[in-house]
Amino acid sequence: MELNDVASDLKQVLFTEEQIHEKIAELCRRIEADYADEPPLLVGVLKGAVMVMADLSRELKLDAPQDWMAVSSYGSGTKSSGVVRILKDLDADLTGRKVLIVEDIIDSGLTLSWLLGNLRSRGAASVEVCALLRKPDAAKIEIDVRYLGFDIPDEFVVGYGLDYAERYRNLRGVGILAPHVYS
Repeated sequence: MELNDVASDLKQVLFTEEQIHEKIAELCRRIEADYADEPPLLVGVLKGAVMVMADLSRELKLDAPQDWMAVSSYGSGTKSSGVVRILKDLDADLTGRKVLIVEDIIDSGLTLSWLLGNLRSRGAASVEVCALLRKPDAAKIEIDVRYLGFDIPDEFVVGYGLDYAERYRNLRGVGILAPHVYS
């Protein structure tokens, strides 16, 4: 779905599909250089990271295996609840492996901080983060993000995997959701 298809639901378009693809290509070149000796296990965080993971893995010139986890600290609202739940765990054993968490967005940092600790406790050789978006002004916990696409304002965004109440995930870009949609 194109951003123009829901223009009345968006306060502002932040990034087009083309801008996102350019940034993902740039991140992939860095990942390839850093992991030339041993490709990482890409761990996508469902559901939001599906689009980022798909485009990142297709752009990578490494044969990097994938696994998925679903963790949640959101309900149907617009703010993090701070409570993390595992909805789907990894299938892969992480012992001795290099892991690259692929995220759509880092908001408060609470969920990702928990996830980093969880994956490190499983014996991974290393655990790094690749995130398309980060809201620095919303951070409650500072997260070291090795591969970052864009810093964005502390507004509720949708598109490219990001949703509001399971809507807007399939937008071909990222926009700020207009308050009238969720008020």
